[in-house]
Amino acid sequence: MQRAFVICICVVTLSQSLVSSPGAENEEQQADFKFGGVPYFHRYAKDDLLEYTPKGQNDLNAWTDMVTLNFYRDAKDGDGLASIANRVLATYQAGKGVIVKTDSVPRTNDKPAEHLIVVIFVDPAFTEVAFTRLLMRDGMGMSVVYSYRIYGQRSANEMSAWCTQNGPPTEQKLMAWDTIPKVARNNH
Repeated sequence: MQRAFVICICVVTLSQSLVSSPGAENEEQQADFKFGGVPYFHRYAKDDLLEYTPKGQNDLNAWTDMVTLNFYRDAKDGDGLASIANRVLATYQAGKGVIVKTDSVPRTNDKPAEHLIVVIFVDPAFTEVAFTRLLMRDGMGMSVVYSYRIYGQRSANEMSAWCTQNGPPTEQKLMAWDTIPKVARNNH
C-alpha cells in the first residue's frame, strides 16, 4: 500500500472546527440508524453535511468509525451525479489521497447508476480509509461515506492489514445498504 496524505471531504471542511454534540450520550438514546449492525448517532450537521459515529465515539477529534452523509441538491439525474462523483474524486486526489478503487454500478430500469470511490489518506497522526458511495435519493444526489481511522505513527501499516481483512466486506456492506436515513429537504 502506498503512503499518502488523506483528507475526507468531511475532514477537509471540518478539521479545524469539529465539536461533539452537546450533552452526554444517554445509553437509552435511540440510534439514528445502523450500519453493519452497529448503531450510529448524529454528532454534527452543517448545511448539507451530517456526521454520525457509534456509541462512545462522540469526540469528533478522536473517532475511529464515522458515517457522513453529503447532499448534492444540484445533481438531479444520473449525469449530474456522475459530475459530482468526478468532483469528489478530484478533491480526494488534490488532497493527496491514494485512490484504491473506483467503480460504477450501471443504471437499471428500477435504479439510477451509483458510483464508488475508495481512498486512503495518511497523516503523521493517523491513517484514514474512506469508502464513498454516490447515489440518487429523493430526487437529488448524495454520498454516503464510511470512514475508518487508525491513530499513531505506525497507522499506515496497521491500516494496510485492516484493509486487507475488512476492505471488501465494508465495500459490500456500503453498496448494499438500503436503509440510508432520509433527510427532509427543508432541514438544511
